[in-house]
Amino acid sequence: MNKPSKNTKDLLHHPAGKIVVFFIILICVNIIGSLFFTRFDLTTEKRYTLSKATKNILKNLDDDVYFEVFLEGDFPAGFKRLRNSTREMLNEMRAYSDHIQYDFVNPSESPVASERQDTYMLLKEQGLLPTTVSNKTKEGVVQQVIFPGALVNFKGRSLPIQLLNDQLGINSEDVLNNSIQNLEFTLISAISKLSRPIKSRIAFIEGHGELSERMVADITQTLKENYHVERVPLNGNISALTERDVIDTLETEKYRITNKFETIIVARPIEKFSEQDKFIIDQFIMRGGKVVWLIDPVSAEMDSLQNTGLTFGVTNELNLDDQLFTYGVRLNNDLIMDLNCLPIVIVTGMTGDKPQFSYLPWYFFPLITPSNNHPMVRNLNVLKTQFVSSIDTIAVPNIAKTILLTSSAYSRTQRTPVRIDLEMTRQTPDEQMFKRQFVPVGVLLEGVFPSLYDHRVPPSLADNPIMGFRSESKPTSMIVISDGDIIRNQLDSKGNPLPLGFDRDTREMLGNKDFLINAISYLTDKDDLISIRSREIKNRMLDRTRVENQRIFWQGLNVGLPILCILILGLICMGIRKRKYAQ
Repeated sequence: MNKPSKNTKDLLHHPAGKIVVFFIILICVNIIGSLFFTRFDLTTEKRYTLSKATKNILKNLDDDVYFEVFLEGDFPAGFKRLRNSTREMLNEMRAYSDHIQYDFVNPSESPVASERQDTYMLLKEQGLLPTTVSNKTKEGVVQQVIFPGALVNFKGRSLPIQLLNDQLGINSEDVLNNSIQNLEFTLISAISKLSRPIKSRIAFIEGHGELSERMVADITQTLKENYHVERVPLNGNISALTERDVIDTLETEKYRITNKFETIIVARPIEKFSEQDKFIIDQFIMRGGKVVWLIDPVSAEMDSLQNTGLTFGVTNELNLDDQLFTYGVRLNNDLIMDLNCLPIVIVTGMTGDKPQFSYLPWYFFPLITPSNNHPMVRNLNVLKTQFVSSIDTIAVPNIAKTILLTSSAYSRTQRTPVRIDLEMTRQTPDEQMFKRQFVPVGVLLEGVFPSLYDHRVPPSLADNPIMGFRSESKPTSMIVISDGDIIRNQLDSKGNPLPLGFDRDTREMLGNKDFLINAISYLTDKDDLISIRSREIKNRMLDRTRVENQRIFWQGLNVGLPILCILILGLICMGIRKRKYAQ
């Protein structure tokens, strides 16, 4: 082995030689880095690491995606953090795709009030919602209008997105932190919606008194942005949810029977299902179809309650109990009463000839809370319900069950028939009666489902040549919610649909729409974007008490320690120099 020459050794020990070697190494590292792209994320929660689903979508972009973000200006600290995090996330996405472009815009930059109002109105018309915050300045407390959102543009199409995810009952710091956690999901979902070439098909089932098109107008319109949405009456038609492809015509015709739709929605039926219709849904599931069951086990109407002050909750006979039991759940014939509930408006007196209205808690309208950290419900606002029932899970092999939604820690159940009287709003509730905690009202079922009709196909369909019966499903999933009204939007005074989740009485926006969009996305989409919502960014807050008590110590340490280190280092260097030259 050849040893380095003396000249080489001298070059390596010479200062100029060291600099040359350093630059040679630096150039080599840059060349290698340009050939092999990689990034290192040293944070504990991997906040700067994009998911595999996000990277795949970014790499498949064939045109520029332009984000116009309205988070520029003099904001409170929390909104500055949201702005900076948004910029960091967009830069992270830009590292994987040159098609990501963005600008941050201040909608309040005009000094003219009328121009600012025109800008605000335009942003509202484009679908962005403002937030008003109090900002302390030298002149005092100023009310500031902020639009914490963005417009995403791709190939001439535009989509508004909200970067701030409001949650009822959550303090502002946690709302901002949750919004930052969801930034990747929020941004990449918008890109996916605009760039998706083929839309999946979804169907609302009809024929059993399900909610009308007007009653689900808002969620339908929202779903149409991402899916082909249809309304399909079953009426015993064996081909209502399926289609046939001819695969062999040489001797005898052979067919492959496939589902027309990825997911179907059963939205609050009020009439019995025939065995033929149940069989059609059953075989849809056996072929891998997904279902969102939104069922009212108990029938109770607000109309008669408002007219007479009294109504009864009675069992809703739908003939679905055996089918849902086979799949792993039982909807109970009861109603949940919950101290954590929505108020209703009732007349409590008269002033002259004018009625006086009051908001009183209505225990039959529980505010339902997402119960775990499943990506479908993580960081969601509470959901509004009406006359919701409890759910029990049944042990079925090969079926995994996840409780998604529950009542609060202060609830109770009443078996049917249930007397529902407005007088109870005027009475102080006995909290000792509200001891049931976290009663399940929403369940996710996943796995291989058995057919309800194994060895007992309905006689009218037994000889049907296009039936294609299966006794066991492909791996699939379904969601069961014991409240059909969870998908129903209210109407305004003119009969126009209001946004889903908006409560007309309290003027609050609740989480129904977000939950249902997440649920359908989880069941239907193949890009697994919903898994991104499991990301958690910890909010590392300072101990305020310790900060106040130890303020002087830490300020002195931060100022004095660097100076002390420099003095010690200087003394050491002086000592080394004296010792060297003294010899």
